[in-house]
Amino acid sequence: MQVNYANDTRGAEATVDTIRSKGGTSVAAKFSVIDQEQIQPGLDAIRDAVGSVDLIVNNATGPQPEMPLMEQSWRTYLDQLEFFVKAPLELLQAVLPDWRARKTGRVINIGSEIAELGNPNFGNYASAKGAMLSMTRSWAKELAPEGITVNLVAPGWIPVERHAGSPQERIDWYLDRTPAGHFGVPEDIAHAVVYLASEKAKFITGQKLAVNGGRTLL
Repeated sequence: MQVNYANDTRGAEATVDTIRSKGGTSVAAKFSVIDQEQIQPGLDAIRDAVGSVDLIVNNATGPQPEMPLMEQSWRTYLDQLEFFVKAPLELLQAVLPDWRARKTGRVINIGSEIAELGNPNFGNYASAKGAMLSMTRSWAKELAPEGITVNLVAPGWIPVERHAGSPQERIDWYLDRTPAGHFGVPEDIAHAVVYLASEKAKFITGQKLAVNGGRTLL
């Protein structure tokens, strides 16, 4: 398994170590997925290290600023689209000739419940995640005859390090609207991705799997 990263060397190496400790094979590859010139050399290095690319999990992101509508600009929208539309497109285009020749390949996009719930002050992020969902479905229909599946996992709020210090009122507001009554953990998302990447999901494509404790039922 290849772990792509742009800046966090320590975090990438820790992830690689965890995978190896559990018996897996992993390497870290440093390149920015939003820089098209870095993608092909990065993928070439991955092939040299671990072999052909068979699966892409699009989980890269940058800053996610929340701001009132009148403070938003086209640039704030483009910043999100670069990670959630541009990067997945250019990564897929880089591997697609090989996948088509081999009649195999998996794309798993990491979306968000916000694409459906439309949080206020977050139109930049919500619109890009919505575009990612529509893109997933379009790609799935086009590529299914060639043995390539494309799906999306849509998490809810999964607290991680960057959420430390979140106001208690925000936490309470979120949980009050979560049927499960508690937050998920990163492993919940990982399990969904592993399933969609497995042979058990070979006949599933174009789907959105919501992992959010039932929030999008409301």
